[in-house]
Amino acid sequence: MPHRPKSHRPRATAPRPPSSTASNVDRLELMQTFLRIVDAGSLSSAAAQLGTTQPTVSRRLQMLERSLGLRLLQRSTHAMKLTEDGTRCYERAKEWVANWERLEADLRGASDEPEGTLRVVVPHAFGQALLVEPLTDFLDRHARVSVDWLLHDRAVDFIADGIDCAIQVGEIHDPSVVAVRVAEVPRILTGAPSLFAGRPMPTHPDELARLPWLSLRTYYRNELSLTHVDTGEVQRISFQPRLSTDSLYAIRSAAVKGVGICVGSSWVFQEELERGRLWHVAPQWRAAALPISIVYPAARFHPARLRAFVALMRQSIPTALAGAAHAARPRRS
Repeated sequence: MPHRPKSHRPRATAPRPPSSTASNVDRLELMQTFLRIVDAGSLSSAAAQLGTTQPTVSRRLQMLERSLGLRLLQRSTHAMKLTEDGTRCYERAKEWVANWERLEADLRGASDEPEGTLRVVVPHAFGQALLVEPLTDFLDRHARVSVDWLLHDRAVDFIADGIDCAIQVGEIHDPSVVAVRVAEVPRILTGAPSLFAGRPMPTHPDELARLPWLSLRTYYRNELSLTHVDTGEVQRISFQPRLSTDSLYAIRSAAVKGVGICVGSSWVFQEELERGRLWHVAPQWRAAALPISIVYPAARFHPARLRAFVALMRQSIPTALAGAAHAARPRRS
C-alpha cells in the first residue's frame, strides 16, 4: 500500500487556568486592594486611601476576579455589593492578609523599628496645645515614622477616612473598636466678672439656670447634671444657650467676653482664671469629669507604629494633664 503521510492535526491542549494575569502580579496586593474596596465602600474611596487612582483600583479588582475565575462584586452606577463568592473571599482574605502581616512582624523581630505614616484624629484643643509635646517626643523617638495630625471633634470613621487611631474625649460606645482609657478630664463652671456685676454670685443650680449660657454642643446642649462635691446631691438644670459651638477655644473666648457662663475642661480655663478674666462659678457644684481614651479599630494585627504610639500616649496624656493643672495653679504671694 502506498505510504500516506501522517496528518498534522493540532493536539488538544488542556485549558488554561482562570488566571490570565501576568506572573509578576502581587497577589497579596490584589487581596489588600479588594479588602480596602469592601471596607471603604467604593472604588474611589479605596483609591484615595491607597494613594492611587480609581482606574488602578478597578484594574486590580478585575485582575483578582480573573485570577480566581469568580465575580466578587456586583457593581452598578449607584451601588456595589459582594456576591456570595465575594463574601467568602472577603472573610478568607482578611484572615490570610492578617496572618501574612503577623508572619512579617514575627520574622522581622520585636525590635523592628516602627515606620510609615500614622493618621491620628485629635480634638482641637488637645491637639493644638496639650499633646504637641508628647507628639514631638514620639517623632523624636521614631525617625522613620511620619504623622498626619488631624484636628476635629466629630465622630471618627476609621475605615472611610483611613484613620489609624483617635484620641477622644467622652464615652466610647462603638463595640467594634478598642478604647484604652488613659485619664479623666475635670470640668468646671466659669463666667466673666461682668456677668455678675450688681448681682450676688450664684451658689445653687436654680440660680445658674437663670443666667445666660454658652453651649459646647459636643458634650452638652441645653441641659446639664451638676453634682455637689460634699453631699453628692445631683441637680439637673435646663437652659436655652445664647451661643452654641463645637469649639472649646471659641466657648472660652465667648465666656471671657461675658456672653454667658459655660462648662469646659478645667485646664483650658486655668490661665484666664489666674488672670481674673474668668471666675470659677459655684465651685461646690461640678459637671462629671470626661474620660479620655485612645481608640483604634479592632484587628488581629496592628503595625509597630500604632503600638508604639499607643504605648507612649498611655504614659504621656496623664502627665500632660497633670502638668497643665500644676502650671496654671494660682500662685500665692
